[in-house]
Amino acid sequence: MPVFDMIETVLVRKFRFRPGLTLRLIARTLYVDKADEMLTWAGFTMFVAITFPFFSALLSFFGGFAFAPTTYFLPCIMWLTIYKPKRLSLSWFTNWICIVLGVLLMELSPIGGLRQIILKAKTYKFYQ
Repeated sequence: MPVFDMIETVLVRKFRFRPGLTLRLIARTLYVDKADEMLTWAGFTMFVAITFPFFSALLSFFGGFAFAPTTYFLPCIMWLTIYKPKRLSLSWFTNWICIVLGVLLMELSPIGGLRQIILKAKTYKFYQ
């Protein structure tokens, strides 16, 4: 398989491992073990989502803090800092609109998520 070939090639060329059955067994076992760990986290996330019916509100609450800045307005700020477009040009306006909308999303998303958590927590019954 291409993935295993790539891993084994890197281990042989960069780390000077001897090619053979031992290298193949160790490399493939570590790769499968890492995939198994990722499935464990996915199962844990699914358990939390099933346990708490307001999981989407939690995602909205925490996502507003974490994902809105890194997705919407920080790239625009970096682009404006690096390229320094002419003031009041189309690209300058477009980036500033994205920055303003991203900041609004960052402020409103946690508020809406917290509201949903409060509303759903009033009638919440564990596993019923």
